[in-house]
Amino acid sequence: MAEEEKEEAAPEPKKKSPIVLVAVLVVVGLLLATGIAFFVSKMAVESATAESADSGRHSDPGLFIKLGDAKEGVLVNVGGPRSNKYLKAGIVLEMNPGKKDNITEAGTLKTEAETKILDTTMQFLRSTKVEDFDATKQDELKKQLKDLLNSELGAGSVYDVYITSFLLQ
Repeated sequence: MAEEEKEEAAPEPKKKSPIVLVAVLVVVGLLLATGIAFFVSKMAVESATAESADSGRHSDPGLFIKLGDAKEGVLVNVGGPRSNKYLKAGIVLEMNPGKKDNITEAGTLKTEAETKILDTTMQFLRSTKVEDFDATKQDELKKQLKDLLNSELGAGSVYDVYITSFLLQ
């Protein structure tokens, strides 16, 4: 009987409170969620930065070249030979100064490049339908002209095309 009393008198090991266990699990869950959110946001920012770097933007400043007459720009009959529509436009090209095939050391266009640019631009404008000169389609026209010029002069030669004035009559 003495042995039975000793067993009953011995203190039982304390059980952890379920509240403490729940609190620890909540803290661990919050830390894990914070870490995952940080990782995902960091990856999103890095991918957005990489996409903007790959989107055709350039790191060095371009050389701006105005096509046609310095004051007037280019004047061309558009919409085919039977169309009595004329386009007077100021077009400025942002050229890659690193392309030594097109740009001289003084920062001007070489004669060959200037001739190719004007010929390609005039052919493009003449062959474009009058309906395609709508203001809502201007960005597409600029992109098409840029792609044509880059195919003629070499990839990466033209950074961008800017239209500074536009008169269709």
